[in-house]
Amino acid sequence: MKKTNYIYITLITLLLVGSCKQEVIVPVDPPIVTPPTPSKGSADFTKFVAIGNSFVAGMQASSLYNESQANSLPRIMAKQFETVGGPTTFNQPDINSVNGFNPINSNTGIGLILGRLFLFDPDGTTGPRTPGPAAAKAPATSVTCPSSVSTPAAPAPFNTSDFPASFAVGSRAALNNFGVPLIYTAQTLTPATGFANPANPAWSPFYSRFASSPSTNGADGSTIVGDAKTAAGSFYLIWLGFDDVLLYAATGADGATAGTFPMTDLSAFNTYYGGAIATLMTGTTFKGVVGNIPNFTSLPYFYTVPWNTIALDAATATALTTGLSTGYNGFLTAMVGAGVITQAEADKRKLTFAAGKNGVLMVDETLTDLTAAMNANGAGALVPYARARQANATDLVPLAAGSILGTCNGSAAAIWGVSYPVADRYILTAAETGAILARTAEFNATISSLVTANTTRLALADVNKAYADLVTNKAYISDNVMITPSFAPPTGAYSEDGLHPNSRGYAFTANVFIDAINTKFTAVIPKASLAAYSGTALPVNP
Repeated sequence: MKKTNYIYITLITLLLVGSCKQEVIVPVDPPIVTPPTPSKGSADFTKFVAIGNSFVAGMQASSLYNESQANSLPRIMAKQFETVGGPTTFNQPDINSVNGFNPINSNTGIGLILGRLFLFDPDGTTGPRTPGPAAAKAPATSVTCPSSVSTPAAPAPFNTSDFPASFAVGSRAALNNFGVPLIYTAQTLTPATGFANPANPAWSPFYSRFASSPSTNGADGSTIVGDAKTAAGSFYLIWLGFDDVLLYAATGADGATAGTFPMTDLSAFNTYYGGAIATLMTGTTFKGVVGNIPNFTSLPYFYTVPWNTIALDAATATALTTGLSTGYNGFLTAMVGAGVITQAEADKRKLTFAAGKNGVLMVDETLTDLTAAMNANGAGALVPYARARQANATDLVPLAAGSILGTCNGSAAAIWGVSYPVADRYILTAAETGAILARTAEFNATISSLVTANTTRLALADVNKAYADLVTNKAYISDNVMITPSFAPPTGAYSEDGLHPNSRGYAFTANVFIDAINTKFTAVIPKASLAAYSGTALPVNP
């Protein structure tokens, strides 16, 4: 429909009796703005290949499933490349699963295979979903121990799903997307990643299913980088290194505990990341775009649950003060007198309960371990609090904590985060946050330097800044669609896990990469329309 603007022209008309001024509305057509003609610039999109981790694979809601994969970051970019000569086909290792495989929450050792996360309205526990706490933006549920304690919000997974099946061997040579969820950069360089053996710590079921030559012993076979290079793309998306820091942060910086994820050492990261780039670039002529690593504090997984999330009524606060803080605080005072801890540490550890919101009771591994002193002084009942304190505004509570905060630890007297401290993996202290952000900055410096060293062939997409700006500005509007840095529908740009974007968020991210491509290679690639992609679904009823 043509839009008409109006200007007002004042005419002075002499009449037979007196005079007056009359405003006459004259329609004026707006200037016709011709959109720039799409152009590939100095790049060549004849064959587009992508390599990276879960953000490249298309993971959403802690899972890789049909819909998420169909709206993966490189698939969205490939659609935009079609306007400048890119092919209409972008081949991915189809997961063939409606609910997907959730590698974070599943326990394959006992056959518990879970699917994608859902937001749900907690009105019941029956139906095709597992019971769990309240979904984001849904009313908090009251638990029975005591009923005056309310749990925070957290999504829960489908209780049925599918372990990734092997991808058709004959189709592997035609793949364009080599994104593999939850991998360290080191895993892109070793055949062990494709060695399907539960005892193999490097094994990725997501890669072994489409590896061109799956390893039979951990030493032979193909690698992710090797397969991506063999694909012989004319243009590459390279977004590696994310999980070298994010997996550690997402598990509460609990890397010293068996079964969790350490943060990659800077020297090792330089070796592995540099090796991946060198392998891809050597003997090839492609051009590409490289993404850096966002600060994890720009992801809602780390700021959705507040540090003082559990509210107490006056009676509960009084009971906790009488039954817990009095004895614990008195013991801390005695330990100061005995020279075991300083007064400053005692002040940091003392518990205070009041009506309203209170800091989450947590384990802080930097505190003095008072286990021996408690046992020696007849205070064995206080051993669970040997390194306990309440969270403060400098602490971050990962979304995973929402599944246990306010629930019982075996009895009504032990409430996680209230009267019983949550483990270190459920809290990030200020020191841990600082260390993770510092390491991220170091990794990004490495990435930037390698892009600069290959400046004629590589562009740098500053995803770190784009995600941080979204948090700072609280919203972004394009195509009359507003997105916000949360997973709450209808505007949230992230999926239910608070870590990975939803389809609309991936379109936003694709445009960050497209901006970098246009700037570096003087291309004119149209941006993806946010309106063409869906956000996070509304909560469902069990």
